[in-house]
Amino acid sequence: MTTSSLENIQDLDKQLLEINPNLTTQVTAGIPPLSVIVNRWTRMLRDALESSYDDQFPDRKGQKRFTIEEGRKYYKIEELEGGVHAFVDKNTGEVYKPASYKSPAKGVRYDLRSIEDRERCLSNADWAGGYLYLR
Repeated sequence: MTTSSLENIQDLDKQLLEINPNLTTQVTAGIPPLSVIVNRWTRMLRDALESSYDDQFPDRKGQKRFTIEEGRKYYKIEELEGGVHAFVDKNTGEVYKPASYKSPAKGVRYDLRSIEDRERCLSNADWAGGYLYLR
């Protein structure tokens, strides 16, 4: 993860300390709603996955890309020309391993609202999905 990404996380964390974690639609003191912040975290996870591949295979940089598809309840992180990589709950920021193309597995793998969980998720994220298995 780059220094600027870590600084962005830290700035966002300072703002989040002032919000109620259940906030989803209201804007308080100029802070965006949690659903907007979860979207931002989901994009950061997608970027971390792409960076993981590029770091592991520098000669094939840019060949593995991920997209985010928005569903009713979840953001679905999909591998281009591949399957589903992960699900992120749009309202809570909880990250799930996929059980199938359409649904997440039971059991939260990471909670992006938690600073420690988010940093662990983003620093351990790998393009192959090993960080999503329970240990």
